[in-house]
Amino acid sequence: MSHRFPVHVYYEDTDLAGIVYYANYLKYIERGRTEWVRGLGVDQTRLKEDEGIVFAVRRVEADYMAPARFDDELEVETNVAQVTGARIVLKQDVLRGGTVLFSAIVTLVALNETGQPARLPANIRRILH
Repeated sequence: MSHRFPVHVYYEDTDLAGIVYYANYLKYIERGRTEWVRGLGVDQTRLKEDEGIVFAVRRVEADYMAPARFDDELEVETNVAQVTGARIVLKQDVLRGGTVLFSAIVTLVALNETGQPARLPANIRRILH
């Protein structure tokens, strides 16, 4: 269940050293997750409106292996590592030409309208298993 999302590095993504600023990798993987969910056919706006459920990042473990630079063509790869009743754990990598530059384990949780943990809807659990 691997999903790939292309990212182009713009000048605004880089720091004084000309490499991608570390926090921008988190933005890249967020975009990758958004497109991954969309690709699964999950409409997050409707999920919130119809069931009062939203996803939130609970934890990120990140490793920076090599820098990306201005004008690089990158790819965010998203894979499901684990699904429980209220939690999704993803492995997300940012690659350049097949080389992993950044790797993260991201834990998402489902929250209800009051911000409390909620069970993932059954249809979403089915999609992910």
